[in-house]
Amino acid sequence: MVKMPNYCRQHNHCLIAKKLNYRLFQTTVSPLLAIALCLSATNITNAQKSPQLTSQSPISPTDRQIPAGSQISLNGRTLSGAWLQRREGTNPVKTYISDAALNQLIGVDLLSSNNPARQPIEWFSSNTNQLVLATHLLRGYRYLDVTSFSQNAGWQMQVQGNTLVIATPKAQVKNIRQSLNPAVVTNVTPLKTARIVLDLDRSTPWQVKQGLPIKTLLDDPNAPTPNSSAPVNREWTIILDAIADASLIQRYTPLPPSVPNLLKQSSPKPDSEALIQKVEIVNNQTIITLSVPLDLSPQITTINNPDRLVIDLRPDALKPRDINWATGLRWRQQFVTLGQDRFGIVWLEVNPRSVGLAIKPIWAAPNTLIGTAPLIQKAQTNLAVAAINAGYFNRNNRLPLGAIRRDGQWLSSPILNRGAIAWNDAGQFYFGRLTLQETLTTSSNLRSPILFLNSGYVQNGIARYTPAWGQNYTSLTDNERAFIVQNNKITNQLAGDKAGQTNFPIPPGSYLLVLRGTATALASQLLIGTDVQITSATTAPEFNRYPNIMGAGPLLLQNGQIVLDAKSEQFSNAFINQKASRSAICTTANNHLVIAAVHNRAGGAGPTLAEHAQLMKLLGCVNALNLDGGSSTSLYLGGQLLDRYPNTAARVHNGIGIFLQSR
Repeated sequence: MVKMPNYCRQHNHCLIAKKLNYRLFQTTVSPLLAIALCLSATNITNAQKSPQLTSQSPISPTDRQIPAGSQISLNGRTLSGAWLQRREGTNPVKTYISDAALNQLIGVDLLSSNNPARQPIEWFSSNTNQLVLATHLLRGYRYLDVTSFSQNAGWQMQVQGNTLVIATPKAQVKNIRQSLNPAVVTNVTPLKTARIVLDLDRSTPWQVKQGLPIKTLLDDPNAPTPNSSAPVNREWTIILDAIADASLIQRYTPLPPSVPNLLKQSSPKPDSEALIQKVEIVNNQTIITLSVPLDLSPQITTINNPDRLVIDLRPDALKPRDINWATGLRWRQQFVTLGQDRFGIVWLEVNPRSVGLAIKPIWAAPNTLIGTAPLIQKAQTNLAVAAINAGYFNRNNRLPLGAIRRDGQWLSSPILNRGAIAWNDAGQFYFGRLTLQETLTTSSNLRSPILFLNSGYVQNGIARYTPAWGQNYTSLTDNERAFIVQNNKITNQLAGDKAGQTNFPIPPGSYLLVLRGTATALASQLLIGTDVQITSATTAPEFNRYPNIMGAGPLLLQNGQIVLDAKSEQFSNAFINQKASRSAICTTANNHLVIAAVHNRAGGAGPTLAEHAQLMKLLGCVNALNLDGGSSTSLYLGGQLLDRYPNTAARVHNGIGIFLQSR
């Protein structure tokens, strides 16, 4: 679940905040996933929305002359996937499919490359005969030229409106073989790995889907109940555009529960075969359901001569990659060793001084700060080429809990002197702990601090809400008093009732002063017609110089030194010591920006905050900030999540988007 930091709940020092029942830092640790590059059709529908080629982005005259769309019909199934066709001069039209769609729908694996214009791939090919596709960057997506690739694979393609229709040759699953591999030794426990090989008669599209944790069912109903009720396995599904032999369907058809136990044991199978729960044919696809120990994830490769799909179940399933994805944007992933542990890290390295590159905060809805959405959806709506989840929020009422500033406008104020990153369009950055001091001064000689701006964090005192919050503000505590300020003058007084039951309007060009708790006694000094002025400043003062700010915390590194002090930023001990998935943003010695996602160590849980800081230093970070983590941890690039499957990622309030000008 999403973590909602709120110091009020941690220390019970604020009765008003306790009424809101905030959830603090309740992080769900997700296991290290195989890189989220191969998804089922169900996940793809959620994972890759329309590339907004027509509705949100201007189309050049050249673009109007060529087909483009956001749907791909693959062997009769319509799925979300970005594609386009291009003609260069008098040459024949070429067909391009986004690398995310190729990976998610077809199973094409992207290999390391130092040339952003050429992308080597693996799809039933060999190292000696490597396939390399030309690239084209457009409106947040990178497209790969599949014209020759599809012809060699025997595909038939045609355009029908918004849909690229693809029909691939019929394929057959001839056999399924399994084996146990030597143990992989970690400092946690020696773990066995397993391999499943699918023998095919030809290359064919394939996908993988991560399911929910499952419990192992006991064959003997009289067996003693295990001490722990925690799931020990997870369901994974492999889907192929192929028909399995009837013998395979029969071999892996589960016997009904009514069959006597002795009959089940009459045909013993190797222990590894318990991994395969079922093989079935649905809509001309072979679907293989696996039950995999939670410590393992599938690492899938394809091999030719003969064509095979190889599924290795490993504690370290993340494949190393180093892809120069676009000018100024590099995608990397690998295991990083810290002590006796190896942590899988996926990160993007950005050159902020590249021409046409911009970095901006993003959030769920354009006209309000209220709400959450999957990061992948926010990135695509904003036409960002890359993004990472960022600040904290309250998951119950979906309100921000930390600093957000974009293009010089404060959208939400910082809380609890927590860590933040600031930057400008020239590629300069500043990291530190941040406080915003706003002071209200009136013609009636009232001078009082404004505690928070557009924030879901609640205390006794005065808060301020602007139209960036939305058209209305709904009371967060009982008996609030609100004052509309327009043109530096109080124009109306409003009284609230129970929390959540009073809506106060925020007219355009105005803002709302909200008095809570004992601060309501100041209402008599805020009469209609009273002149008001607000001054503001930041601590540290350096933050004042930067138009863009995102707060989270705790601060991890400054000037090459670990400065982690989570208690001073009022994080709970449970949050500090928890082993969880974590996100971070940092700068390197050459002033490149890095956004990174860290999930599990091989064979174990994710990093603690202290380990997180050390890992960022090992990546070459000089300054680093921890971002919201757990199920919020999400790293997006060009239509896909790089670090996890979309169905495992929580909805988030805000993020940091990377924008590239299309070529």
